[in-house]
Amino acid sequence: MSLATGFTWTFKGFKLVGFSLGGVTTSVAFPEADVCFDVGQGLPFQIPYTNILITHGHMDHASGLPYLIGQKSMMGAIPPVVYMPEKLLKPMRELMRIWSEIENHTYTYDFRVPKSDESYPLNGSYFFRTAPSFHRVPSQGYTVFERKKRLLAQHQGLSPNELGQLRREGHAIDEAYEEAVLSFSGDSTIEFLDHEAVRKSRVIVMEVTYWDKQKTVENTRLWGHIHLDELLPRLDSLKCEKLVLIHASGRYTTPMLKQILDDRIPEHWKNRVDLFPRSL
Repeated sequence: MSLATGFTWTFKGFKLVGFSLGGVTTSVAFPEADVCFDVGQGLPFQIPYTNILITHGHMDHASGLPYLIGQKSMMGAIPPVVYMPEKLLKPMRELMRIWSEIENHTYTYDFRVPKSDESYPLNGSYFFRTAPSFHRVPSQGYTVFERKKRLLAQHQGLSPNELGQLRREGHAIDEAYEEAVLSFSGDSTIEFLDHEAVRKSRVIVMEVTYWDKQKTVENTRLWGHIHLDELLPRLDSLKCEKLVLIHASGRYTTPMLKQILDDRIPEHWKNRVDLFPRSL
């Protein structure tokens, strides 16, 4: 594993690739949906993705955009579709204009502002909507959904032959529904978890920047981040199968973080909370 290839996290066939270190860089991709959340620093593992979802404009989350667009251009690839908060659109376009001037090359890019409660397509049956986040600058989180089908309640328990007969007679035997698959917070205060779709997501990827008394909850909130002390009382309100923690401050080594999790996470949650892989 390396920054170039990204670190990999897997769960029941669910795969994420990326890296996150508070104040340095955050970028996490969900390959199956062809989407990458944030591009702090330009890193090679980000290049294959068509859909880039930027949570906010801080450099450790968005400074890789010129590199990513430049690499796509050099390869003759279709420019990525980059979604971002509305107030980020104008300055990001200006940054790309400056880079074009510096490099004497005209770049093509597709920057978009997603509207609240509207759905936007990803790969296959996946799509996303924004989720409210709360940071020091304009920000937004994201929830990825998957369109699925399930057997109608009144037909459950019927044999395959009986279901086949219903189909031949023209009866509908299943219904479409959407499942919240993955929520990504970017940088936010704990109120990110107030959103119902986030709490119901199979996997929640969420920042927890400070983990002990090195920073108070009040100071952490002042800077638009989450402290572990705020997360612990909320765990039982979550329906996720996995809660994946990112963006821990560089003050903590990986062994320190793992020890804190072991000491403080309730026993019935220990197999549901993971630290996203990172270097020591």
